[in-house]
Amino acid sequence: MSDSIKHECGIALVRLLKPLSYYQEKYGTALYGLNKLKLLMQKQRNRGQDGAGIATIKLGVEPGNKFISRKRSNAPNYLSDLFKQVYWHFENLPPEQLNDAEWLKANKPYAGEVLLGHLRYGTHGDNSIETCHPYLRQSNWITRNLVLAGNFNLTNVDELITQLFELGQYPKEKSDTVTVLEKVGHFLDEEVERLFQWFKAEEEDNKIINQLMFDKLDVNRVLTRASKKFDGGYVMGGIIGHGDAFIMRDPAGIRPAFFYHDDEIFVAASERPAIQTTLDVNFESIKEVVPGESIVIKHNGQIIKKRFAKEKPQLRPCSFERIYFSRGTDRDIYLERKKLGELLADKVLEAVDYDFENTVFSFIPNTAETAFLGMIQGIEKKLNDIKLKKILALKDNENKAEKLRQIMTLSPRVEKIVVKDAKLRTFIADTSSRGDMISHVYDVTYGIVRNNIDTLVLMDDSIVRGATMKDSIIRIVARLKPKKIVIVSSAPQIRYPDCYGIDMSKLNEFVAFRALIELLRETKQEHLLQEAYERAKKQMSLPTSQITNQLQAVYDLFPYKTISKKIGELLTPPNIEPEVMVIYQDISAVATACPNNNGDWYFSGNYPTPGGNKVVNKAFIYFMEGIDERAY
Repeated sequence: MSDSIKHECGIALVRLLKPLSYYQEKYGTALYGLNKLKLLMQKQRNRGQDGAGIATIKLGVEPGNKFISRKRSNAPNYLSDLFKQVYWHFENLPPEQLNDAEWLKANKPYAGEVLLGHLRYGTHGDNSIETCHPYLRQSNWITRNLVLAGNFNLTNVDELITQLFELGQYPKEKSDTVTVLEKVGHFLDEEVERLFQWFKAEEEDNKIINQLMFDKLDVNRVLTRASKKFDGGYVMGGIIGHGDAFIMRDPAGIRPAFFYHDDEIFVAASERPAIQTTLDVNFESIKEVVPGESIVIKHNGQIIKKRFAKEKPQLRPCSFERIYFSRGTDRDIYLERKKLGELLADKVLEAVDYDFENTVFSFIPNTAETAFLGMIQGIEKKLNDIKLKKILALKDNENKAEKLRQIMTLSPRVEKIVVKDAKLRTFIADTSSRGDMISHVYDVTYGIVRNNIDTLVLMDDSIVRGATMKDSIIRIVARLKPKKIVIVSSAPQIRYPDCYGIDMSKLNEFVAFRALIELLRETKQEHLLQEAYERAKKQMSLPTSQITNQLQAVYDLFPYKTISKKIGELLTPPNIEPEVMVIYQDISAVATACPNNNGDWYFSGNYPTPGGNKVVNKAFIYFMEGIDERAY
């Protein structure tokens, strides 16, 4: 992706189902769980650049001994810094202690059976250590200690905070993470108190009551009550002090989550390949967490799957996960990205008038490479059809062999034209110099594109804001003097805010929205924008369930191709000679390529939860009123 946008976080949950001594004997280390957590997080580092954290809980620890350990880091090299601090506790230990599982558990932090890790990709706010997950809610009651980490954004944080006020709580800040922590914590407290009073009527020994509560605590009941008003996309993992652990996924399936378990270990993560690599298990053995279900791993190792929310009429997993965010080493994602590229072949060939001899095909590194491979394979299929027709049309004469050779050697000119250069340190430069340096984030291969003869086709996986595309990529490839530049996006036009985890919240940052505004101005229909604004304002007083997206009708005024053409004009830097054309993927093609991930609200405006319509209207109102804030 040429644009830099922040997006979903990553989760890793590890639950060892055997004593630590088992892993010492079988794998040669009692830190087996910690090592697996580290690898899970390393293999999901694409999901976080702002920080990371882990928490561990030891099972069966006697009162008065530490059973929870947590470490977080927001250092530039956050993962290595995090685990350097964790593994420091085990450095320089003599072999007899390092190989003694019981000694490690009794004397060292992080030597626990339940482990939770998180990679943070902050979509807003600061990036201090306090914003790094896991979050911790402590208590002297072991069953009231709560560790929580999540990949989520909720659209109705204000409403949820009001509910906490009504419950008598005073949250320390207005963030969705703190709100969720306190919401789950409140109902955990209630459940513990309910069980305590129930068992107290029959048993006087509080230590025995604690053990009874360990067994009977209904974590799914807590999650059901806590999440009743959640509106958003989320995957959350948590641990309760006595050792119960859980993973839960929003009922629309917006955010991804996968799990694997055998008789030794339970693992959950945001991405399937991370589990495959970490545990060396096959594709089929890893399952998706069912939307609207929780998986609870009890302190005794029992695994319980239950619904915590009603099933949605239609699941809406995020398609952007498939197009860009998730690692392309997942088999399905790899094939889907290739299909997205293949489905663009006809559009691209029409744009270059099927001129294979005078067209160079390339891509924007690095995430667009798979879609580019699919596009080239699609073009080669079309070219084979063309070759067949030409061969069948040949007549017998003395030049037939030469003509046949010319037909057979015709192929797409595939080259690596754009190169991602090293990051430039621009903080000491003045404003004008900094802009010039940023324009050189990418470099190009010279001498391949023929001056004023060749058309250059560049594949990108998405164009959101267009700033890098205009100020860096197009500007620098224009130096190659192509006759025409065709930018191809394997994703459709980003028209609407995302409010479920991706940092795409302000309308004026979307090049598609800026194109819409320009078209309204040119066609003297700006009054329709004002009318839509007034409708959106009126709707803000309605219940969230009755609010509808008022921006869709404005987009519908112009054909898809018209907006793409205007985007091409907006992305054309001043004083360059080549014509710039932009081709976007059709929304219907995403449904074809990614049939199981039909969440397309950022393309279509069809939000999967009622809060989404409220967010898009609020973002539109903010734009019209000149308010530079995100709408959720």
